[in-house]
Amino acid sequence: MDHVIRAVTAEDWQRVKELRLDALRDPVAGIAFLETYDNAVTKPDEFWQERAAGSRGDMIVQQFVAARTDGGFDGSVTVLIEPAGGEDVLGAQVDVDQAHLVGVFVRPEQRGTGLARALFDAAIDFAHRLDAVKVSRVRLYVHQDNQRAEAFYRKIGFTRSGRSVPVPGDESSVEHELVLG
Repeated sequence: MDHVIRAVTAEDWQRVKELRLDALRDPVAGIAFLETYDNAVTKPDEFWQERAAGSRGDMIVQQFVAARTDGGFDGSVTVLIEPAGGEDVLGAQVDVDQAHLVGVFVRPEQRGTGLARALFDAAIDFAHRLDAVKVSRVRLYVHQDNQRAEAFYRKIGFTRSGRSVPVPGDESSVEHELVLG
């Protein structure tokens, strides 16, 4: 693999912004992300700087990227640590310390190369190695119509938990929760 999988730093903010905007222009962005390109492109640089720095209040957040040798990014996944006793990013009560994987994207020309698996391995390893929180559950959500993504998640060990949530802004669609088995 011609990539280094690593955590983003605050200095990466411009490349984080570029990758996110590219992800939001992807043909499946409408079912893969809860944000639109038109909304994201208007956000100020400070937003992207805070995002790269991992600023999300008290929540532990870490984004991992697949960096090319020229410094560009070809993929990303973000880990949100949701501690037991609090609320998750969807407002539901959290029963166990868990990692919630979000913002999964790999450039189309890199799909099927093992890059997504390497990103997931780094994210899951990070979640399990934390000292402050002992993660006992890793989860993510996938849109009902995103069969390609769900097939990948199943291939690496995720299974449906039986929980589904309505897609914000589209109550006729759901996202299925998958947990690492």
